[in-house]
Amino acid sequence: MAIFDPVIAAQTPAADFTIEQRWEQYTDDEHAVWRTLYDRQIKILADHAVPEFYTGLQSLNLNDGGVPDLRRINERLMDMTGWEVVAVPELVPEEIFFEHLANRRFPAGRFIRRREQLDYIEEPDIFHDVFGHVPMLAQQKFADYMEAYGKGGLKAMKHGRLKNLARIYWFTVEYGLMKSDDGFKLYGAGMSSSFTESKFSVLSDSPHRLRFDLERVMQTTYRNDDLQKVYFVIESFDELFDTTKRDFVPIYQALDAEEHSYDPLDILPSDTVYTRGTQSYVSDSIVSARTG
Repeated sequence: MAIFDPVIAAQTPAADFTIEQRWEQYTDDEHAVWRTLYDRQIKILADHAVPEFYTGLQSLNLNDGGVPDLRRINERLMDMTGWEVVAVPELVPEEIFFEHLANRRFPAGRFIRRREQLDYIEEPDIFHDVFGHVPMLAQQKFADYMEAYGKGGLKAMKHGRLKNLARIYWFTVEYGLMKSDDGFKLYGAGMSSSFTESKFSVLSDSPHRLRFDLERVMQTTYRNDDLQKVYFVIESFDELFDTTKRDFVPIYQALDAEEHSYDPLDILPSDTVYTRGTQSYVSDSIVSARTG
């Protein structure tokens, strides 16, 4: 359940579910929570995030005194990649979400978590949405990928294949890894905004790390309330964009004829395995928090 935000409650969302951010009405404590989250994550991501994330973070100046003013972000982001961030009161309906992405608008929650929720919050807040997602939108290739995803989402709805497309989003935009000469680097917002998973995803011997394969990913289930059992790894953003820019309709038609449901623990004979995880996190039932 989202935190009660009187600024949100006082507004009636527009037809596209957007609201005014009303940045001036954030409290001192809300700004302090942002600074706490930012300072904690920035120390981790210097070693674990792809360079593009860090470049975007610095270009957009996301720690200018507290919760960022979307108006200031948009001035920079529009010049860089033609994107803008719009405030929304909560998770928006799927069609509205895809419409925003297809038109280079990223919907971000207006509210920010409380101090007792620093390590985990069920619904994405402005820290997850802006700190986690927006730096990558300052990179042209990834910005183009997100626009294409939005357009693909509108098409997937017509074919009844949203679950397959959602898995691509989950294993790339939220929980994607990249292979580099310096080891695995994260670019997914679910990891970059998470104190626990930003380290777990690249350092732990528990999860599988497999080469990204589009149709394999489209048939792999996931959980959204725990650390991941598997991460899919790309070698470049060019690879990600080139792999996903093709027409998905033939894939949907093939899935209509025969579709599999792979568990995150599965390793298939066709998989390229970078890391065969011990799954010790799963087997030991370790209780751990995840932000984002």
